[in-house]
Amino acid sequence: MGVSTFSFPGNGLVVETGGGRLRSVDPVTVDVTAATEFVFTNARVLERHRLATLLDHGPAEPVLTALAAYQNADGGFGHALDPDVRCPGSQPSAALTALEILAEIDARKHPLVESAVDWIASIAAPDGGVPTVLPSALGHPRAPWMEPTPESGFLTFGLAGRLYELGVQHEWLERATSWCWARIDRDGEVGGYTVKYALDFLDAVPDSDRADAAMERLRPAFAADGTVAVSDGIEGEKLTPLQLSARTGLRSRRLLSEPLIDADLDRLQHEQRDDGGWDFDFLHWSPAQELEWRGIVTLAALRTLRAHRRL
Repeated sequence: MGVSTFSFPGNGLVVETGGGRLRSVDPVTVDVTAATEFVFTNARVLERHRLATLLDHGPAEPVLTALAAYQNADGGFGHALDPDVRCPGSQPSAALTALEILAEIDARKHPLVESAVDWIASIAAPDGGVPTVLPSALGHPRAPWMEPTPESGFLTFGLAGRLYELGVQHEWLERATSWCWARIDRDGEVGGYTVKYALDFLDAVPDSDRADAAMERLRPAFAADGTVAVSDGIEGEKLTPLQLSARTGLRSRRLLSEPLIDADLDRLQHEQRDDGGWDFDFLHWSPAQELEWRGIVTLAALRTLRAHRRL
């Protein structure tokens, strides 16, 4: 009798039938021990503490202490908290990174949140928009795309989305929300990171009916495989379904079918490197930036796989 093979992408299981029997073939599994070793060998102290909260139910306080080291006296965050802009001065992308971590550990009403939103308000334009890079980046190592510009950019979406997730009420958030709606209503074709951060905003903003309608206007940016191209990135750079909608239950999942999510989970499992960590597909421009980002994306991979019961 011949042998037939059946795959079940939802859990990585492969089953062979033959001789009237079923037997499982070793699926692709994640080596959590190797991933942990990678983080402790290469990642920042901040990511080590974040890993402890994820895998070992560790306390949030060490994460908060490590994060506070990146905060400046003005309330913003710098010091390469975002590895792509390595100046000591406060930067919007570093503030967004801080808010993402604070949301991750559900640090609502923490003083770090309050001081961060006050700083964001202090550098925002009157209409609520926030520039992507401030002039304090000049004279310091940074990625080629981290050039200061006075125009407001897509980080406004991300900052507003994280503050909604953290339950913040602030006059800047009201202005930023108006900016976000106006930008979504005005802009036609968008792509790349604008789509990602717009989805972060639409996943969290309270007006669900308006958010659902706005998401439909973003649908043309998605390729058939659920990815979104980054036109100004390196060759072939794209955002994957799980980068665009990382958790179950998000509004943005309406744009991605279950088979696309399952296929991306399979991809993520396969992409663990021999050293235990994961890599990223945008520009590696310095050794420190590469290691720091690999620690961050390794933690993100573990978090996503655990949330989808792949660990």
